[in-house]
Amino acid sequence: MTEHRSGAAPTFRRDGTFLDAAYMHPVSIESGDAMRDYLRFREGDRAAAELLMTQSRSTAVAAFARLMRCDPASLGWIPSTMVGENLVVNGLGIAPGRGRVVTDAYHFNGSLFMYDQMRQAGADVQVVMPRGQRIELADFDAAITPGTTLVAVSLVSATTGFVHDLKALCDLAHARGALVYADLIQAAGAMPVDLTASGVDFCASSTYKWLMGDFGVGFFYARAESLARLARTQTGYRQMAAYQTHFLPHDAAGACAVSSERGTSVAAHVEVGTLGNAAIAGLACSLTMLEATDLAALQTRRRPMFERLAERLPALGFAPMTAPDTPGPIVAYACENAGRFREALAQRTIRIGLYQNRIRISPSFYNTMDDIDALIDALGAASGDAAGHTASKAHS
Repeated sequence: MTEHRSGAAPTFRRDGTFLDAAYMHPVSIESGDAMRDYLRFREGDRAAAELLMTQSRSTAVAAFARLMRCDPASLGWIPSTMVGENLVVNGLGIAPGRGRVVTDAYHFNGSLFMYDQMRQAGADVQVVMPRGQRIELADFDAAITPGTTLVAVSLVSATTGFVHDLKALCDLAHARGALVYADLIQAAGAMPVDLTASGVDFCASSTYKWLMGDFGVGFFYARAESLARLARTQTGYRQMAAYQTHFLPHDAAGACAVSSERGTSVAAHVEVGTLGNAAIAGLACSLTMLEATDLAALQTRRRPMFERLAERLPALGFAPMTAPDTPGPIVAYACENAGRFREALAQRTIRIGLYQNRIRISPSFYNTMDDIDALIDALGAASGDAAGHTASKAHS
């Protein structure tokens, strides 16, 4: 079995300039080794079975809880962030004529799709619009009217990088009797987060972005005081607290074929069936390394990179979509037909997020100011701005 150094920093294979961690963060070499260890077990090496399944799960849950400043008992496994948000919406019974949702235009597009489908079916849904690169708390104040059941946001917007003041939003919503759900996928592992202090009721996060895991595995968080309001909408064997058959040889007699009891934990509310054990093996490794990382220092290290982009990109025709003081890991710029840069960036093996009319840049551990300058050079050249290359080098 591969040996991993406790507290060691993650290492990554580099092929070109990768500035798109917000899309899919590279898996570290160490986490890849852990997943390969699990696959060797699945190929027939049974010696490490307990370590590579049960222990990996408990290690990952404990590490995520410490990273996010919450009780491990407040967590359960889910396959994706959107599954978690659906569990909240359905568990609270929000439907046409029942309950009200307030969200904002910077929430995840899959979530906005869900809420728009609910709106079209007759549900009461209010979407707060941005003003000046921000979602203003005052606009939520106006939108959270009596009868609001749920306020749903992305803590860090995947669209623009905007970061909510989660505690202030929770205080406001709770004062009106509403619960708060936060999508954590662009925050967890990228910046310091204290779920307990925020007072947030429910959260979900997949692990293939800043947590440096893989697809098919995520965490669901529920505040203990809020869990009682969340009805179970799915049932499966991972929720069992007790199970007894009454039809097999030597069984005790019973009135029904089986008798069973459900658990009361967060996991027993949201977990259903088989987990992605290979992904969890890699995740346990990546979370252990993230714990040894000063995420506040990582924020500080990104700041000059974002400042350099803010200095140079507007002159090349890119309009800022992210407020300058945003503490998150993402910045975005508007430009018409951003796809026109795809070939030029590919020729220089530079990867950023390219969308219809915007670009998104999200550096991580492995990026340096040289990467930012390379991006500016490439965009300047592709924009036909001959001065872009020279001016960028002058900053190096």
